[in-house]
Amino acid sequence: MSFNEQNQEFENNANARVIKAGKRTYYIDIKETRTTNQSYITITEKKKVMDDLGNFRFEKHKIFLYPEDFDKFLSALQDAVAEIQAK
Repeated sequence: MSFNEQNQEFENNANARVIKAGKRTYYIDIKETRTTNQSYITITEKKKVMDDLGNFRFEKHKIFLYPEDFDKFLSALQDAVAEIQAK
């Protein structure tokens, strides 16, 4: 699948939340497992980077977050945000 096809897949996904932040774009998607149809969240960071030859390319990093971890993840994220905002 080409980069453009992958990008269209993100943009056309009705369950995707897109956050554009400068050179980075974050996608938050709701997906389901194939076997048990359990819903989970993927958080994907797509970042535009330049290689040594001056050509641009995109790096993607993905996190899979399952329902049993939602509360712990959200709590830790809120704590980290509150600590930074308190500075």
